[in-house]
Amino acid sequence: MLRNRLAIVLVTALAPAIWGTTYLVTTEMLPPHRPLLAAVIRCLPAGLLLIALTRTLPKGDWWWRALILGALNIGGFQALLFIAAYRLPGGIAATVGAVQPLITAALSAALLGDRLTLRTVLSGIAGVAGVSLLVLRANARLDAIGVVAALGGAVVMAFGVVLSKRWVSPAPLLATTGWQLTAGGLLLVPVTLLTEGAPPTHYTSDNVLGYAYLCLIGAALTYAMWFRGLRALPPTSLSFLSLLSPVVATVTGWLALDQDLSPLQALGAVVVLGSLIVAQTQRPRPTDPAPAARQALSTPPVRETA
Repeated sequence: MLRNRLAIVLVTALAPAIWGTTYLVTTEMLPPHRPLLAAVIRCLPAGLLLIALTRTLPKGDWWWRALILGALNIGGFQALLFIAAYRLPGGIAATVGAVQPLITAALSAALLGDRLTLRTVLSGIAGVAGVSLLVLRANARLDAIGVVAALGGAVVMAFGVVLSKRWVSPAPLLATTGWQLTAGGLLLVPVTLLTEGAPPTHYTSDNVLGYAYLCLIGAALTYAMWFRGLRALPPTSLSFLSLLSPVVATVTGWLALDQDLSPLQALGAVVVLGSLIVAQTQRPRPTDPAPAARQALSTPPVRETA
């Protein structure tokens, strides 16, 4: 049982780890000032590809549920993520986004009845502190729109995670993933055209490679792993795994861009990993007995009469 859970955690953790490369790809390979276009190209083709492979469409309530989940997990989150990535230094964007586990824990308590423990709260605070040490710079420039976008991204993703746990799709995993990616991408198309205008007519080879990576690896593959983990793990435990993204972003910047890695940053990485491990080792809330079982336990035995 423990080995199976550990395997699920490790596979799921690959998703936010890969998402940590988004900052590098965005700044080094994509056209400037096109955050929403990047979100559309990342999500919509990936969703259509998964739907084509599974040949499964939503049924009944899952048409509107897939639309809502796609808007939260994909459309809204991706748009806000890229806006924050373009308008803020990576450190500020990552630090603000690190509050997502705390928001998820609060929403899980309110909507799913999960216990909000002191251990979870302290782990969440330690995660934010660790990310701050890891990526925040003293000369970082604040941008109000970017900060709001980063915080909004954390909120909508937290809502999406909790609702995904409450609404468990009966369809195969890849089909459900494709629905959400497609719904989120389609919702972004009109917003992108209104705010950014028509897409560029010319793309460099780096642009094409960057978009292909974000679409196939950064969306189709990683969201399938993320939603697979969501089906098996508590939403708060899953949300803590997102703290791996700034760790990987820092490491890729150090390796690929020759950025400095100070002892303080190394300490921040240790704090982040520690908070993540503590969150994963917390025992899940014991489930209540079934109503019938509770009734049977509470009903006094019937004495036999002669």
